[in-house]
Amino acid sequence: MARVCQVTGKKPITGHHVSFSNIKTKRRFLPNLQKKRFFLAEEDKWISLKVSADGLRTINKRGLYAVVKELRAAGTEI
Repeated sequence: MARVCQVTGKKPITGHHVSFSNIKTKRRFLPNLQKKRFFLAEEDKWISLKVSADGLRTINKRGLYAVVKELRAAGTEI
């Protein structure tokens, strides 16, 4: 499964390791993803989402049902 946040769409980006002698080698910056279960009270069921820490803050701010409704409108299977 891809390392992509289902709420925010964050995914790995590339950059460089930079040594003391300023030699640059490729590396990946991975998002802070967590697999989390939420209880969706409106539908009386549990759902699992792969979300970043930023996605958790979005859910706390806007509400789980609003975020899930927006994801379903975008075509995500939940």
